[in-house]
Amino acid sequence: MTERKWTVFVDDNFHFMDEDERYCLGTFDSFDAAVAACRKIVDDFLRNNPAKTADELYDQFTSFGEDPWIKGPSPATDGLPFSAREYAKQRCNDLRP
Repeated sequence: MTERKWTVFVDDNFHFMDEDERYCLGTFDSFDAAVAACRKIVDDFLRNNPAKTADELYDQFTSFGEDPWIKGPSPATDGLPFSAREYAKQRCNDLRP
């Protein structure tokens, strides 16, 4: 039986990190675990940011936040629906209503 692993990479498509600075956060046994790891990266940034409004917080994320993404166990599973930007937008509205 083929092992199904999900790898989370983190980079910064928001201007400041070179591609060679991308790093592997870890490998997970399920897509849900990989998503949880990605969400934690986004949540940690948002919770520790002093921005006062949801829009300011999102702007800070897109300027300075890390962008986690998931590589699946096969090409067919790469790019399953997780978007750090979409998740951050939702969380900004939750954290700064």
